[in-house]
Amino acid sequence: MPLIDLFWTMLLFFLFIAWIWLLISTFTDVFRSEMSGWMKALWVLFLIILPFLGVLIYLTAYGSDVQDRAVDHAASRHNAQLRFY
Repeated sequence: MPLIDLFWTMLLFFLFIAWIWLLISTFTDVFRSEMSGWMKALWVLFLIILPFLGVLIYLTAYGSDVQDRAVDHAASRHNAQLRFY
């Protein structure tokens, strides 16, 4: 296998893992959000049927709130850990 083929294979593998990570984090953000259950179900169906377009539209529509929810979740986990000790 030539070196450039190995490079492209590793790059595609990395991009695939990054894509899976982005999809999973989008799913978790849908369930962390405060939208109604039906809206969550529609987003999940949209993400399953058209994943690339679904992630792009979701991040465009709710991108500013995604980081706020992630920070709030991390803070609540940190506070729960402090209460444990």
